[in-house]
Amino acid sequence: MEFKKILCAVDFAESNEKIIECAKSLAKAFQGKIFVIYVAPTFSQFIGLQVPTRTIDDFIGEIISTANKNMDLFLKEHFNDVEAEGNVLRGDPAEVIVEFSKKIGADIIVMGTHGRKGINKLLFGSVAQKVIKHSQIPVLTVKP
Repeated sequence: MEFKKILCAVDFAESNEKIIECAKSLAKAFQGKIFVIYVAPTFSQFIGLQVPTRTIDDFIGEIISTANKNMDLFLKEHFNDVEAEGNVLRGDPAEVIVEFSKKIGADIIVMGTHGRKGINKLLFGSVAQKVIKHSQIPVLTVKP
């Protein structure tokens, strides 16, 4: 099996280093291309909590605008020695990651696990678990 198209899901945190190194190792070993993806959540679960939709949309817009700027810097800083393309998308992170992997014909997904607990796990669940469950390609999870 060759991994020519590598989808690397990131959140711009310092804990991404191991994820980045795994993706770059695969790209170098197989002369592949890395598709770096950041998914801005929709926060739709908060709409029923009397938070005005306009406020949520404005907040998400700011997140996406900042993420686009961060992606350019992130690629230059971490992926300058491999072929890489950055993508900032919006939606449910697990669903977007799986759908984007299909769209680009990815051979593997590389992503971190964050080990959410308590209320965060209840609200957001485990993105990595959902991706593993629904992906039709291998998923390499990295504990940051």
